[in-house]
Amino acid sequence: MDSVNQAEFWQQRYESGSIQWDMGQVSPPLKAYIDQLPQSAKNQRILVPGAGNAYEVGYLHEQGFTNVILVDFAPAPIEDFSERYPDFPSEHLVCADFFELSPETYQFDWILEQTFFCAITPSRRDEYVQKMAALLKPQGKLIGLLFDKDFGGDGIPFGGSKAEYLKLFAPYFDIDIMETSTNSHPARQGSELFLKLQVK
Repeated sequence: MDSVNQAEFWQQRYESGSIQWDMGQVSPPLKAYIDQLPQSAKNQRILVPGAGNAYEVGYLHEQGFTNVILVDFAPAPIEDFSERYPDFPSEHLVCADFFELSPETYQFDWILEQTFFCAITPSRRDEYVQKMAALLKPQGKLIGLLFDKDFGGDGIPFGGSKAEYLKLFAPYFDIDIMETSTNSHPARQGSELFLKLQVK
């Protein structure tokens, strides 16, 4: 299970096209969230960690968001994204381990969570929450989706429950929204929680 914490594991997955939860499109709840943001938000500093094929990053870019940082520790999805979006700023494509990002260098207005949390070993979830909080500016927000589902195995994707997530995030975040998503992709109806959390 620890192999999922290694860049080589994901590099091989992307090279072979075996990312089983990839929808091939922007997640509908996240698209809806992005679409309702005001014009003034388009200069906000946004992080998408463990971005993978980064459909949301591409959509933000298409909508005129100018300060989006894509982070993944596998080179393959970053190279693929740069080919799909050749005008995306190369300095905003960061091949690095999320857990090693320095808060002194990286601070964000909000962070977008999309199938990153479910791809890390559950033993690192406390570390994930602490790092998210450290990378956010005061009043910064964590926006995204988490699986509200037990996948019944010990491999990716790793699931969980609302009760577990509330306990996990509450020490570092005020919970604005953590509710079952009503506009999920048909394949994920009833199995996603939409979250909007503000760092304490």
